[in-house]
Amino acid sequence: MRGRVTRAMVACGALAFVASAACGGDEVLGPLFTDPTPTGSFAWILPDGFPEPRVPVANPMTDEKVELGRHLFYDLRLSGNRTQSCASCHRQSAAFTDALPRSLGSTGEVHPRNAQSLANVGYQPVLTWANPSLELLSEQALTPMFGTEPVELGLAGLEEELILRIEEDATYERLFGEAYPEDSAVTLEKITAAIASFQRTLISGDSPVDRDRLGEPGAISDAARLGQALFFSERLECFHCHGGLMFTGTVDWAGKSSPESEFHNNGLYNLDAEGSYPEPNNGLFNHTGRSEDRGRFKAPSLRNVALTAPYMHDGSIATLDEVIDHYAAAGRNVTTGSDAGDGRANPNKSGFVKGFTLTPTERAALIEFLEALTDSAFIAEPRFSNPWPPDGGR
Repeated sequence: MRGRVTRAMVACGALAFVASAACGGDEVLGPLFTDPTPTGSFAWILPDGFPEPRVPVANPMTDEKVELGRHLFYDLRLSGNRTQSCASCHRQSAAFTDALPRSLGSTGEVHPRNAQSLANVGYQPVLTWANPSLELLSEQALTPMFGTEPVELGLAGLEEELILRIEEDATYERLFGEAYPEDSAVTLEKITAAIASFQRTLISGDSPVDRDRLGEPGAISDAARLGQALFFSERLECFHCHGGLMFTGTVDWAGKSSPESEFHNNGLYNLDAEGSYPEPNNGLFNHTGRSEDRGRFKAPSLRNVALTAPYMHDGSIATLDEVIDHYAAAGRNVTTGSDAGDGRANPNKSGFVKGFTLTPTERAALIEFLEALTDSAFIAEPRFSNPWPPDGGR
């Protein structure tokens, strides 16, 4: 059974990264799963202390489906003009982001939002920045593939051509036969299911901070340890939106009684002194129509955050140092231009964004802690890399 729950506050759950750090947030929307989700015989490769991701019953994990999904994820034929793949906006070297303020589609159209990291996306009960109803990776894949506002991969109207492109390739004939031995016919449903299976394997949990958590001597510096204490302090409040094992308040895993989904307004804009954000990025409001949801977005995971600049839903903050400035000031005051307004006074701003002061030593320590969340093995892992030869035959 599945249903939707609304609640005002949530706790971190059993896997709080720091046991004393209580998570919380603004109003929480998310699906409620009560059935255990089988994963078949698939053998997860998990960091120490990580639970298994929840997997839809209709799309069980298999090694063969994951390998098919990896090929599809990196295949330029999944764009209308054969110039982009999923990996174009989700590069492994950038923790599966694209290092752009806002992504560029295959036709050059600029996306209104920043590309989120796919690291640990299998633990996300809701997807994208602010859509509380988009819960399945296989469904989410349809938006970049076929969406027209904006055009991303640009496949709208080319559904049959996409199938033909895949069917013509001998590699896919083998891969579909292995992944779907009972019926190897190429279908859109199988394509998106395989991509989703690959994405669920993109698990990152071997940063210096993780090794310190597991007791490895010298895994992080004394400065990073000071930064960690600041991060999890009530003085800075960072952990309220970026807490737990995944460093986000939006999380789920197999066997968890109830997924947690949080959306926050961090005082980035306040165009009309009533809480508006620049169109079309009004956050959760775009889906609920409630004025109090203007500017509320999902807080992304901070794992690998040093690799995922620029920051915020619109990529409008360039560096970690500037992110700290933003929160230290309790929001951003835009004084000129079409986006002018005092975000610090946004009526929908989260109570956790209240400002703070740091000494130069503390600021450097906080940044060193955030940099210690980088998982160097993750961005070099061959299982997640492009399987096609340089010319790709594509």
